Amino acid sequence: MTTVSPPPTSSRTPRLTGYLLALAAGATWGTTGPLSTGLYRLMPATSIGFWRVLMGTVCLALWGLAFRRELFRVDARGWLLVGVGGGLLVALFEIAYQFAIAGAGVAGAAAMLYTAPVIVAVLARALLKEALTTTRVLLALLVMAGVALTVTGGSNAGAEAARLGIGAGIAGGLLAALSYALTTLLARFAVPRYGAVRVLFLEALGGIVIMGFVLTLSGHAPTPPPSAAAWRGLAALTAGSVLAANFLFFAAVKRIEAAPAAVAATIEPVVGTLLALLLFNQRLSTLGSLGLLMVVGGVATGYLTEAKGENHPC
Repeated sequence: MTTVSPPPTSSRTPRLTGYLLALAAGATWGTTGPLSTGLYRLMPATSIGFWRVLMGTVCLALWGLAFRRELFRVDARGWLLVGVGGGLLVALFEIAYQFAIAGAGVAGAAAMLYTAPVIVAVLARALLKEALTTTRVLLALLVMAGVALTVTGGSNAGAEAARLGIGAGIAGGLLAALSYALTTLLARFAVPRYGAVRVLFLEALGGIVIMGFVLTLSGHAPTPPPSAAAWRGLAALTAGSVLAANFLFFAAVKRIEAAPAAVAATIEPVVGTLLALLLFNQRLSTLGSLGLLMVVGGVATGYLTEAKGENHPC
């Protein structure tokens, strides 16, 4: 198997392209909360994550059988690291994030997810030897402060059918952030070696096996979508947040480091919150709105920084 090296990140054009791809991924992920909220009255929250990943895995497998058989040819390290390790992270994220959305609302769940840039910045320094720049640390802290304000200033109208409280929402949000951070670091290592499509397929395949096993043992075996409306909602989730968003994000981390990619994707809570306000009348207080503005400010500053190619270690 041919190893593909990541493009150099010193050129401004690849860096700017990478940041724009990460922004597009975050915007696409922003549809997860509103679409999931609309499904809570149709099926259990624990089943939504399972079915959207299963549908994504089937789509990738059919595409591989028809057009790219090498998708299934992976060395033992790839199966272990990406299939098992990445699958564990996918399973954790899918289950935890549904609890976060149902318990803390779309804005709160998406904002909590972006405590991840701080985790990514620190771990990328320790594991991948990426520069821990002053700008990256400050942007990550700004985003975290915005997260705190958004969580305390939001509502979860529209998610009442899930019957989950704020405690479950906060726990789910923090676990989702941890799994997202670790997935970002794994992608930074694995995508240049195995390719974005193969990494996504292995992670999804491992995640669906692990989720099915864990949910069944815990007494929450996934239930089939009960109606055509549920199937349509799951299809939209699969096309957007499982396939398109991951392809965009993997393309981003081939061009820029993990830390700025994670900061760029924090556009998600803005998109998710705007959709929730329009579709479900979820609300944000003044402090919650300030929190989202802080997230936007962090994203915009990160964009300008990456466009200039700044890289000054602390």
